[in-house]
Formats: sequence, C-alpha cells, structure tokens
Amino acid sequence: MKKLWGGRFEGENQKWIDEFGASIEVDQVLAEEDIIGSLAHVKMLAKTSIVSQEEADEIIKGLERLLVKAKNKELIFSIENEDIHLNIETLLHKEIGPVAGKLHTARSRNDQVATDMHLYLKKQVGEVSELLEDLKKVILLKAEDHVETIIPGYTHLQHAQPISFAHHLLAYYNMFKRDLERYQESFKRIDFSPLGAAALAGTTFPIDRLETAEQLGFNSIYSNSLDAVSDRDYIIEFLSNSSIVMMHLSRFCEEIILWTSHEYQFVSLTDTYSTGSSIMPQKKNPDMAELIRGKTGRVYGNLFSLLTIMKGLPLAYNKDLQEDKEGMFDTVKTTKECLKVFSGMLEGMVINEEKMSEATTQDFSNATELADYLASKGIPFREAHEIVGKLVLNCLKNGGFLQDIPLAEFQKVAPVIQEDVYALLDSRMAVERRNSLGGTGFVQVKQEIKKAKKECSLIQ
Repeated sequence: MKKLWGGRFEGENQKWIDEFGASIEVDQVLAEEDIIGSLAHVKMLAKTSIVSQEEADEIIKGLERLLVKAKNKELIFSIENEDIHLNIETLLHKEIGPVAGKLHTARSRNDQVATDMHLYLKKQVGEVSELLEDLKKVILLKAEDHVETIIPGYTHLQHAQPISFAHHLLAYYNMFKRDLERYQESFKRIDFSPLGAAALAGTTFPIDRLETAEQLGFNSIYSNSLDAVSDRDYIIEFLSNSSIVMMHLSRFCEEIILWTSHEYQFVSLTDTYSTGSSIMPQKKNPDMAELIRGKTGRVYGNLFSLLTIMKGLPLAYNKDLQEDKEGMFDTVKTTKECLKVFSGMLEGMVINEEKMSEATTQDFSNATELADYLASKGIPFREAHEIVGKLVLNCLKNGGFLQDIPLAEFQKVAPVIQEDVYALLDSRMAVERRNSLGGTGFVQVKQEIKKAKKECSLIQ
C-alpha cells in the first residue's frame, strides 16, 4: 500500500515494521477530536480563500459523515495508515475523492495531533473534575451523619488522641478539594491551540490561527510554533495531578482496608464492593479498595514514563512523542473509574459507631487530656508529661487504663488532681473540648461542614 507520505521513498516496509511504527491501535481514541479539528481547519481554509468554498463544502460534508460514524463507533481503521490522522484522511478520500487531499493544506500531523490532544484533555479534565465534585459531596454527607461519632486518631498507626470521625473524613475532603483546584488551575494551560504551527515553523499560507482557535473553543494560541508542536507539559501536569488524586484515594483505601479487618471492625462494605474467596467461605474481601490502591502504581508509572520520554528530546517533533498518548489515555480511564468506584463504595459504607467509640476507651489516647489538665493546674507541661507517662507505664504493668485509676492514687503523684479529672478523661469530652480553629471539636466540625456544603452548593 502506498503511503500518503511515500513520494520520496522507493521501497516498502515489511508488515511487522509497519505494525511497530503504527499508533492507530492507541490513538484511534482521538477520532472525534481529529475530525472536529479538521472541520475547523477546512472552514478557515475557505474563509481565507486558500481553498474554494465549493471544495470546503465538499470536505465538510465528508467530515461530518465521518464524525457521525466515529460517534457510532463505525469507522474501520488500518495499520497501513499508521495513525488516526492518515486513517481519517484515507477514509475521507473514500467518501469524497481526491479533493480530500486539500484538507492537509497548511498543516502537519505535528500540529494536528497536538490539537487533538488539547481538545481531548479539555474534555477529560472537565469530566474528572465532575467526578471529584461528586466525591466531595459523598464525603460531606457521610461526615454530616458522623460529627459525634468518636474514632481513635492515629500517628505512626498508634492511638494518639480521640477525634470526630467527621473530622477524619473532612481531612480527605480537603485533599480532594485541592485536587480539584489543581485540575482547574491546569485547565488554562490546556486551553491553547497549536493548530497552524504546521510541522515546526508555521506556514507560508495566509492562515488565520485565531479563527480556528475560536471555532474549537480555545482561549489562546501558542505564540511559538516550535513550542506548539513539541510541548507536552500540559499532559505531564495532568498525569501529575492525577497521580496526586490516586495517592489520596490510595491512602483512604488503605484506611478502609484496615477498618474492615476483624481487628478493627470499624466499617463494613456493601457486597457490591467486596468479593469472596474460592476456598475460604467466610471471607469478605475489600477488593475494590485494594484495586484502587494497586492501580495508583500504574498512574504513577504513566507520569514517570512521559517524564523520561521528554527528558532528552531536542526541538521540535520526534517520533518518541508517539508514546505520549497511551499513558494519558490509561490515566484518564483509570482515574475516572477509580473515582466512580470509590464514591459508590464510600457512600454505601456502614459505620460501626460502637466499635469506633470502644476503641477510644480501651487505650491511652486520653493521656494528653490528663497532661493538659495538670498543666492547667500550674504544673509545667514537661513535668506533667513525665507524670502521665509514668502513670501509663504503671497501668501497662498492672492492667487498667487512666480512667480506672482511683482518685487517691492520682493524688499520690499529683495532689492537684480532683474528681473533675474523670469527666475530662472521657473520650467524648476530650473531642468536644477541642474547639481551637480547625480542631476536632463538634462545634468546629459542624462549622467546617456548613462551609464546605456552601462550597459544593449543597446549601445556599
């Protein structure tokens, strides 16, 4: 088969070489974007009289028929035509004949593919952002139901201090809020049109790049043709932002996996988001959470792959850049699927309030309360810290917890301790009293939920 670029060549590649060099199995995802970009280009060619209106009308009709077929997944692509651009051009030639060859006037596959990817990412960033908005709302509604549910707060995966479960959830709400802001901030760098940069140096034809940018809904155009065809920063930024999202999902999944274990029993997942064992009848595995945790690695890999591809590339286009798409497509698919699954899993997650609360009574997470109590009585905090540490050690040796120590024993080590200390050692009271700005106190948490619900338009 003669290549569309084959005029300078005498020989033909072997089939396996064609297969190695082709990208159509990957970049056919861009079929609709490629046709939409071509429609804008040919309309501009007619407006600037580079092609006649009659020719443009014929090309437009052919492209519109192909666009309908693309939307219906009816287009058939071939390895021989290498990529989505040559495949679409070949299909257009079959639709309308030789006039199809005029479509490629004043452009290159270099600016064409860059345009396709900008259009694609604009759409995908919007869809990922919507999924993040949905997840934020799920977290908020779950938090609203559990403001006064008490759970151990951890550092080093050791019980630290009791906190509101809603406070714990709101920490993730803030993470995903920042994720959404990163995508929104990156959008302005995706919203550039490379179309018209041609291969690398622009073109001698009197094109109107602002016209095609406006047709395609781009806010700006690249001001440098070399940069336009070689820039992949916007994809790297998308991969980076998605890696951070996946990291946050993975951290949350790790906690859910722990919480569902027999040792914790803090939560249970619905059957939809769990699987069983082929040999152990009792098992209910948090497989969806584990899969999200695992899929985080592939998103990281896509980021590092493109960074590695780009690190040694001179200007402008190089065939290495053919490898920029598969990781991008995979990251889009993986991130969107994980956000959907996680939102559903979290929404249906059942909270075992009793187990959570119980875990804060059979521990020493109230030790700081006692140290603060002593400090409030005038004992220097460092001295108070040592006193409480010795009390904890004694409990560990002899059994029991701080709240089990008789008042007389307390007063042997610190005469300032009075009966009121027992109320302060209650985990619920410990949480309720922590009303410093941003703290876990119920009043603070309710204020944060109210503020967040306004941000998410859940209340006016």
